[in-house]
Amino acid sequence: MTHQLVPFSQFVLKVHSRCDLACDHCYVYEHADTSWRGRPRAITGVVLDRVAERIAEHATEHRLPAVHVVLHGGEPLLAGPRVLRRAAERLRAALPAGCALDLRIHTNGVRLDRAFCELFDELDIKVGISLDGDAAANDRHRRFADGRSSHAQVLAAVELLRRPEFRHLYAGLLCTIDVENDPVAVYEALRALEPPRIDFLLPHATWDQPPKRPAELGEHPYAKWLLTIHRRWEQQGRPVPVRTFDSVYRTLRGRASLTEALGLDPADLVVIETDGTFEQADSLKTAYDGAPATGFDVFANSLDEVARHPGMMARQSGLAGLTATCRACPVVRSCGGGLYAHRWRTGAGFDNPSVFCGDLMRLITTIRDRIAPARPAACAVPDPVSPDPGAPAAGPGPEQLAQLARGHGDAATVAALAAGQLDLTRRLLAAVGPAVGESWQALAELDATAPAAVDAVLAHPYVRGWAVGRLRAEAGEPQAEPDTLAEIAAAALIRARLAAELPVPVRGGAIQLPTLGRVLVGGSGQAVVRSGADGFTVRTAGGVERVIGFDQPADRSWLPVRRLGLLGGWSVALEDTDPQRDRHRWPAEARLTEAELGDWTGALREAWELLLRELPQYAAGIGAGLTTLTPLRPGPPGRELGGADRQAFGAVAIARPRTAPALARLLVHGFQLVKLGGVLDFHDLYDRADRRGYRAPWQEEPRPLADLFQEAYAELAVTEFWGSRARAYHGVGGEAAEHARAQFGRRRGETEQALDALLGSGSLTALGERFAVGLRESLEPCLAMPLGAPAVPADRSVGDAAAAPADRAVPADHHAPADSPAPADHSAPAGR
Repeated sequence: MTHQLVPFSQFVLKVHSRCDLACDHCYVYEHADTSWRGRPRAITGVVLDRVAERIAEHATEHRLPAVHVVLHGGEPLLAGPRVLRRAAERLRAALPAGCALDLRIHTNGVRLDRAFCELFDELDIKVGISLDGDAAANDRHRRFADGRSSHAQVLAAVELLRRPEFRHLYAGLLCTIDVENDPVAVYEALRALEPPRIDFLLPHATWDQPPKRPAELGEHPYAKWLLTIHRRWEQQGRPVPVRTFDSVYRTLRGRASLTEALGLDPADLVVIETDGTFEQADSLKTAYDGAPATGFDVFANSLDEVARHPGMMARQSGLAGLTATCRACPVVRSCGGGLYAHRWRTGAGFDNPSVFCGDLMRLITTIRDRIAPARPAACAVPDPVSPDPGAPAAGPGPEQLAQLARGHGDAATVAALAAGQLDLTRRLLAAVGPAVGESWQALAELDATAPAAVDAVLAHPYVRGWAVGRLRAEAGEPQAEPDTLAEIAAAALIRARLAAELPVPVRGGAIQLPTLGRVLVGGSGQAVVRSGADGFTVRTAGGVERVIGFDQPADRSWLPVRRLGLLGGWSVALEDTDPQRDRHRWPAEARLTEAELGDWTGALREAWELLLRELPQYAAGIGAGLTTLTPLRPGPPGRELGGADRQAFGAVAIARPRTAPALARLLVHGFQLVKLGGVLDFHDLYDRADRRGYRAPWQEEPRPLADLFQEAYAELAVTEFWGSRARAYHGVGGEAAEHARAQFGRRRGETEQALDALLGSGSLTALGERFAVGLRESLEPCLAMPLGAPAVPADRSVGDAAAAPADRAVPADHHAPADSPAPADHSAPAGR
């Protein structure tokens, strides 16, 4: 069979062959290959010129739209500014018109200073830094030859890149895994530096020189190390792209990997040494002396000749190039046999599974089982409310459902709910998107190249509501929904920081970018959004252009979504820009002033700290799943308003109450409705054919069984809230103590009555009965708790003169038939 030549688009250019650190895990100096000893320290101008010519020749021959060059070493900064300038200028000047240059430098950072950053700013060179975590983790390997720590100097380099003037140069952090380092400490140390991307690398090893596997860490320590970080990362809402995890997600969906270490995509990378010789991937230096050599150089050989080298072709042969063991493996399309160098064994060559085979298997299968892979963009959705019963299972597993059945749910459980919701949103968009045309095609293409950016926008609570509205409008229901798909695609494009543009509608004198904010441009019609690495521009039909940087503060025309970072890592958006947010029972608040934002921030911090302290069994789930808080306009004096929209998983709407405890109560009540809604999207808890009315303790008129179930679920949390308040006042008199005991006594009695009504309905499914029983078990400690002195009756007759009926809600049925759509809101009623 004739081998199809795969042109190179990625080039690692060695500009210096020595290093100022003595890292003991370095594949260049500490492994089998010794070729570095005979190479010139720095690349010469003659070699640089010839490299530029060869790359340009290759780009012209294969009509490449872009080439990616990484200036590397050794330590590339040792080459000095003159050599780096010449490299950048010659590479850029030589490329043919229409071929872009993505130029980066990868450094250990110890020599990075302002002068280098100013040079890289001028030459448009992005900077990646090697850093293995906190000081203890980094200094385990990355030290100077005399044993001194490099950590402080590397941190100084990163801090320089984080400054606004150089932030656009910051390409990310690369960390080599050592399983004896604390994975969470490593991850959090890296995340705290706000990198655009983190890349975790398995240490280079072969079957001849296997990686260390400390006995006390058990089997598959590298998988366990990564999976510990993965769980934390998912719980935090994927705050930073992680190349390994993103590549697993992509390959599980059948898409291309982002790294040569995973997937079956042909390798398109070549290394050019300081003397101009072509080599295969640097990682091969760990196999045997001379392993990466090709025998070719820039003076005598073209890149097409290099691409036909047997070693290059072996790395480009996909499934056919793997050992029989790998070809039969169920995760081969994600694993890809692992990194080519890690397959080496003397006597068998590279015809082996990876030395990390067991770790890769466990990593991929665990991630696959933790989250439901997003469906391909072409699938259809038969019903906008109830997903296809034959679809693959999504959402929480049995143990997590058991947590939810007791009214609670830890961070991982809520993250599983969120993963199921994201899958459902993708399916809903697939049902409406193809009819939209250009913007759907743009979103589908973007999903193939930057799925994490697309996921970040599709996880916005109000995207699903728009999709459901579109489906109902197409079914002839009187609900007009605008074409928001262009705005969704534009927001994802901006998040991906790709250089491209999309037309977007101008409505009400503004363009809306879900999850990002609102740009006031005036007029109507269309505008063009163009994204880039540093921000984006908006160009109106009249030719007016508005430039917006990622770090730019709000002004009169740019209204960014404002996020609050709270104790314990919870980050929540105060959504006051998206028109789609105005779908609750009460009108949404307008854009918050700075003073109002300050009031919200202070109240929310106090409320959150109260929940962490007094209701940790609910706070964990809120921190993992409540991504958006939509301010509502104030209600009548003395009234508190709050609720959760049926089609907006992850959002709660609240009119800011007078006190932080009241806000805490509204948060926990609203998010209970959100959680149960996530369950009801995939599981029946009651018979939908039951049309009887049930008397709820807090309602005058009989209510559907669905309302009773959802409100009982939320009321358990409110009861536990008041229980914590009553415990704090145990044995104490005074108005506040009396009020807390009165509320607790009443709420626990009402919740008990509601659960008894549920269990006596005869209309619960087996799972629904387990939920009702679980809620009753969680209520038992509240029922057994003495109210304290002075005593307060525990029945409905106890008044609530001091409390507004803020945390009551009118829930909505998740399983209303298609011809009788579910109400849009479960929100607190106007009166009681």
